[in-house]
Amino acid sequence: MIYVTDSITLNEDEIEERFIRSPGPGGQNVNKVETAVQVRFDARNCPALSQSVFRRLKTLAGRRMTLDGVIVLTANNFRSQDRNRKDAIERLVELIRAAAVVPKVRRATKPTLGAKKRRMEGKRQRGEVKSTRSRPGPDD
Repeated sequence: MIYVTDSITLNEDEIEERFIRSPGPGGQNVNKVETAVQVRFDARNCPALSQSVFRRLKTLAGRRMTLDGVIVLTANNFRSQDRNRKDAIERLVELIRAAAVVPKVRRATKPTLGAKKRRMEGKRQRGEVKSTRSRPGPDD
């Protein structure tokens, strides 16, 4: 079981891992060993995720989610297969954790009377400063 939040836990059999060859440094190892990991998680059919969490997850995942609702993450930061695997699962858990947070509802407010007066006073003072910058007329 993979713990995500108090109400969300994932079974390890819901996550499919495939190891692929990793680009980048590794010496002779890079052409022989498949150290990068590609993690696939079917978020649409996961019973632990509610519909609202899935919608937020879809937005957060962006291009990393396929049209079928499968999240695909590739990890190749490390030279070790095990560290890449842990990194990919950790990133998946963080993504689901971020989607589980319900966004705060914004309530429209109006500025107070004092705030309006302060704003108008500031505009008036600024206008006076600008009016003193003009060229003097024939009377001055």
